[in-house]
Amino acid sequence: MAASRYRRFLKLCEEWPVDETKRGRDLGAYLRQRVAQAFREGENTQIAEPEACDQMYESLARLHSNYYKHKYPRPRDTTFSGLSVEEYKVILSTDTLQEFQETNKGMWKKLQEKFAPKDPEEKHKAWARSLSRPHT
Repeated sequence: MAASRYRRFLKLCEEWPVDETKRGRDLGAYLRQRVAQAFREGENTQIAEPEACDQMYESLARLHSNYYKHKYPRPRDTTFSGLSVEEYKVILSTDTLQEFQETNKGMWKKLQEKFAPKDPEEKHKAWARSLSRPHT
C-alpha cells in the first residue's frame, strides 16, 4: 500500500508546476522536498499514519486541480488593488521583493553594509584602532 501512496505523490509532484520566479519560496519545490523527506526509502517506506497521509494527498490534489476555484467561481477576476494576475506574479517574484527590501533600508544601514568589514576579526581590529586613537 505504501508503494501506491508513493507513486501517487510522485505523480502529483510531476504535475505540480515550479515557479522559477519564487526561488526558495515556491510551493511546488517545497512539495517535492517534503515528499522526498517523507518517502526516504521510496516504495519501501513504512507509513506511520496512513489515514493522515491519504488526507494530505487528497488536500494537495484538490489544490492542484483548482477544485475550490471551480466549486466557488468568482463573478469577476478583479482584486482590491485592480492589478492583474501577471502584475502580481511580477511583484511577488523573489527579485522584486529583494529590490523592495533594499529600497526600504535606511541610509545608515546601507552605509554600514557598504563600509563594514566582512571578516569578524577585521571588525574587532577596526574597533580596537578606533579606541587607541587620541580623542580631540
